[in-house]
Amino acid sequence: MIIVVAPQAFKGSLSSKEAASAMADGAQSVFPQAKIVKVPVADGGDGTLETLIDATDGEFFSATVSGPLSEPVSALWGETGDKRTAVIETARACGLVLLPENKRDPRFTTTYGAGELIKEALDLGYRRFILGIGGSSTNDGGAGLAQALGARLINTSGESLPRGGSALLSLAHIDLSDLHPAVHASKFLIANDVTNPLIGPQGAAAVYGPQKGATPDMVALLDQALEHLAKVIYQDLGREIKDIPGSGAAGGMGGGLLAFLGGKFFGGADLVLDSIDLNATLATADL
Repeated sequence: MIIVVAPQAFKGSLSSKEAASAMADGAQSVFPQAKIVKVPVADGGDGTLETLIDATDGEFFSATVSGPLSEPVSALWGETGDKRTAVIETARACGLVLLPENKRDPRFTTTYGAGELIKEALDLGYRRFILGIGGSSTNDGGAGLAQALGARLINTSGESLPRGGSALLSLAHIDLSDLHPAVHASKFLIANDVTNPLIGPQGAAAVYGPQKGATPDMVALLDQALEHLAKVIYQDLGREIKDIPGSGAAGGMGGGLLAFLGGKFFGGADLVLDSIDLNATLATADL
């Protein structure tokens, strides 16, 4: 008998890998002769990195990058078993879990470190990316990420914007002439099951801002900042992102990845399950 166990993480309790091991132990105790196949899964959020790297016999790497408030953090990323796909969970660099509640303030948190992770992988020659963007502490529309990759976001005086969501109100122009040259030769698959638009009552700031530390006044300011970012993106890049479902994911990082990197959204669970070829494993299962 072949038994397949394929759990997602039990949030706050067990990783998907730990849950699979516990289930396998239980099944083996009842069916001692069975072959137990463990396939931990994820949906593009927490656990996606480990799931994809472990399931494909890939490799983990570590980098020191800018954290949510620009402090140094050590962040894992990985390479799948095909040796050509980089997997990055942006929350490793800018996640809510990296900040205590008293330091959460999406006016100032930044996605810069997530851009540094992408830059490291680009520098090493990776041209295919799976990006899990859940769990961010940010509301900067991916502006920091773009800056880390060479984009210039400048105000009316020609100065680069500081990091953080509220700084976007001063944005005048976006210059991508110094964007990392490998970006245009790369493919960015965004694991995302969120359908929120960038702005408005269902947008990034209104829906997710409060859990990131935003007061009602901050939500209004951040929504205005993202609307202004979308306006300048359309003005300078010719890309309309504010109403695209999913553009509000991860504090607008979803929209930024579309505009700055030419990324494409994929259902997080489907992307992960296809990458680990769960259907082929299930086809062999008795249970």
